[in-house]
Amino acid sequence: MRIVGLDPGLRKTGWGIIDAQAGRLSHVANGVIRADASGDLATRLVELKLGMARGAALLASALNGLPVSEYLPMIVKKSVVGTGHAGKQQVEMMVRHLLPGCEIASADAADALAIAICHAHNLETQIGWSCSEVGMAATRAGGARTR
Repeated sequence: MRIVGLDPGLRKTGWGIIDAQAGRLSHVANGVIRADASGDLATRLVELKLGMARGAALLASALNGLPVSEYLPMIVKKSVVGTGHAGKQQVEMMVRHLLPGCEIASADAADALAIAICHAHNLETQIGWSCSEVGMAATRAGGARTR
């Protein structure tokens, strides 16, 4: 499954794409979209409002029938690093560890890749829960036996 992670910001929006297959993650691409940093905040807001960047990403996904999940920064950090209070350097280090050979364009791109990794981990957990619920239901119904 291909997963796109986006980390929208006022100056930069990081993006990262990974493939998740049978519990294995692989890097596809990453980068950053930059607003003109020379302008003042009001000018940057015209170019790339945080809410506008987030809204555009949500709208583009919805228009193309793609499912969207959102995660709090603390959840992403906990999923990737193991602690919800990890710093940017720790997140980037773990992204490099989880995606060997990945050339990360910037800290914002690393954050976007971390979001994609977090989503892959959450999907894997949801699938595991679904399988165990089916197994438990079958056991309760007498359809499955364990030895």
